[in-house]
Amino acid sequence: MLHCTIGAPTLPARRFLYIIAGLIVLLLAAGIGWSLFQDRLMRAAFVPSAPFAAPQGAAPDYGSAAAWLARPDLPDDPSHFVAPGFKRAERPEVAVFFVPPTSYMKRDHWNAPIDDRDANELARRFAASQASAFNGIGAVWAPRYRQATLGAFMAADTSSAAAIDFAYQDVARAFDAFLAQIPQSRPILLAGHSQGSLHLMRLMAEKVAGKPVARRIVAAYVVGWPVSETADLPAMGLPGCTGPNQAGCVLSWQSFAEPADTHFITDVYEATKGLTGRPRKGTSILCVNPLTGAPGTAALPGANRGALVPDARLDDAELERGLVPARCDASGFLLIGAAPKGYSGYVMPGGNFHVYDYALFWANIRADAEARAAAFKR
Repeated sequence: MLHCTIGAPTLPARRFLYIIAGLIVLLLAAGIGWSLFQDRLMRAAFVPSAPFAAPQGAAPDYGSAAAWLARPDLPDDPSHFVAPGFKRAERPEVAVFFVPPTSYMKRDHWNAPIDDRDANELARRFAASQASAFNGIGAVWAPRYRQATLGAFMAADTSSAAAIDFAYQDVARAFDAFLAQIPQSRPILLAGHSQGSLHLMRLMAEKVAGKPVARRIVAAYVVGWPVSETADLPAMGLPGCTGPNQAGCVLSWQSFAEPADTHFITDVYEATKGLTGRPRKGTSILCVNPLTGAPGTAALPGANRGALVPDARLDDAELERGLVPARCDASGFLLIGAAPKGYSGYVMPGGNFHVYDYALFWANIRADAEARAAAFKR
């Protein structure tokens, strides 16, 4: 997302992605120490040594079910997960296009092979804990795409830019196929996280803004990525959400426990230009509180309808109600109070709860999507 044009990210953008990547490393590679000062170690461990080369083999055929992580006709669809007390929509009236976050961590290739078992299994877990929040109103479509490897976000060269752009091209083709396979009158909900949100922002700028499909968008959940209200949103074609019963708008948040240290994001944010070409410095970061559906209202823990606790197995997980409060601070970050128990082993320095942007508010996101879908119908 942090790039000067709609094309590949600049050096500061890659630095931001590197910070996000570090969090995922903490979650998936506990044996590797990570900190903001271990650049050489991280690059040696995750950045491919060979120059970028387009992956061999045919591109994913998004007309085929095999190219999708989640699709309405898949029998073993991870997005079908529901916590106890919830049900999937029997007759979903909304089509959900969800772009998964990074799940390929190897340095063998700049882009994930479409059949990489480890990447696909991790992507399934993300679909279960994130995309499932929308199955109360919609049928989820989540493409398998040749995503940029984790190391692509740690390098500052043409290879990393090419890898990120290559990944986006798969997402763009998947979106075209998605539109071709759903009824032309079907409302659409867009969602993503991390690398997925990076691609979703570009997708909105290129394929939604100013197009007829924009009138079909229930909402866009661009989560885990800083979105400038004046340097990015105008290019994306939809305004930021201002209330819980509003349709056709964008939600975004980045979760931090207090005391929060967000300088490593704001430093990069202020040094870059947005999708409109305008500098982001001095512009407001969009923050919509997932507990209230509005940017300016704070919520006490009692407003949290249920968070997924990562230590529990998903297939028998129970939601914990009232786990954390939430409020958008003046700088545009979502503050959740003291760090909750059960998450501390996977939290980035500075109190960054990036991996749990969805899990902390799973039940509220579900209710929020239902309210916006109802508003869209009205």
